Amino acid sequence: MNRRSIAAALLSMMLVGASPPATSPDSARPLVLAFGDSLTAGYGLDQGLGFVPQLQATLRRHGIAATVVDGGVSGDTSEAGKARLGWTLDGMERKPDLVIVELGANDMLRGLDPKLTEANLNAILSDLDRRKIPVLVAGMRAAPNLDPAYIARFEAIFPALAKRHGAELYPFFLEGAAAQPGMQQADGMHPTFAGVKRIVTGIAPAVKQALKLG
Repeated sequence: MNRRSIAAALLSMMLVGASPPATSPDSARPLVLAFGDSLTAGYGLDQGLGFVPQLQATLRRHGIAATVVDGGVSGDTSEAGKARLGWTLDGMERKPDLVIVELGANDMLRGLDPKLTEANLNAILSDLDRRKIPVLVAGMRAAPNLDPAYIARFEAIFPALAKRHGAELYPFFLEGAAAQPGMQQADGMHPTFAGVKRIVTGIAPAVKQALKLG
């Protein structure tokens, strides 16, 4: 189509009261916020090797031109996440199309009451509901050496909240990497680059589903 034809088409649309389609490339790209702790922040890994850049690269290899933003803060508990959610979202250029909520591991490591973790995560999901932002809840498992009653209470938080809020659920963020040789750093908690790749491979279909692209 030449310039004269394009001009004529636009004039025709204006005459019938129609609006030209939006052409902003940014508005066409899904925007994903990975809101979590050191596991999403890429603790101990060189730039570009953490969860956020690797998830973005994987989605783009699958034909999804998504931008994934790092909202991870090492050491954050669910309470700290709740406190910073508002200004994190308000500081973004536009509302994200999906928020991956990955919090709770540090609560468990500190032995915090699962009731507090559940209340904080519920507040986070409620705020995202209010803002009409879809959510993917990334679940966490408790350390196996903890009291069985504590493990049961903690691990029940994530599916229960996902169901309550109608959110997508990925049951265990570290699936395929936890306690696997070569998949964890020397601290036994944070994934290596190989572990990150395993995590991303596992969670990517759930991200696509939550974006309604799967």
